Amino acid sequence: MVYNSEQIKQIIPHRYPMLLVDQIIEMSETSIVGIKAVTINEPFFMGHFPVKAVMPGVLIVEACAQSGAVLLLSKPENKGKLAYFAGINKVRFKKQVIPGDVLRMEVELTSLRLNIGIAQIKVTSDNELVCVGEIMFGIGS
Repeated sequence: MVYNSEQIKQIIPHRYPMLLVDQIIEMSETSIVGIKAVTINEPFFMGHFPVKAVMPGVLIVEACAQSGAVLLLSKPENKGKLAYFAGINKVRFKKQVIPGDVLRMEVELTSLRLNIGIAQIKVTSDNELVCVGEIMFGIGS
């Protein structure tokens, strides 16, 4: 299953400048792979940092969360709902993300009870590890 940015916008409510997923290239019942092409035109690069553009780590994690939200909110029982952050655990950044990088965001759902879930995230760029960790979320209206 492949989704482009227009199809992603039909599933999650994020819009520019906060839509951080360009494409979904794989999706199963419990996992998803999103792509984010990082360009110098990203608005956050004006302030982070003007002399050396580095993507903020929190936005890397947000991009993973948005990919996970596509997985969850594309299910018929969650149509019209929202996915909210409930926690960020054991996240580690291994490599800086700069303009020109293409992020591959792998999100695997490991637990879902009622409307609270946990997912493992792994982000790579050019087959190099960028970020790993765990995110928690809640599904609501």
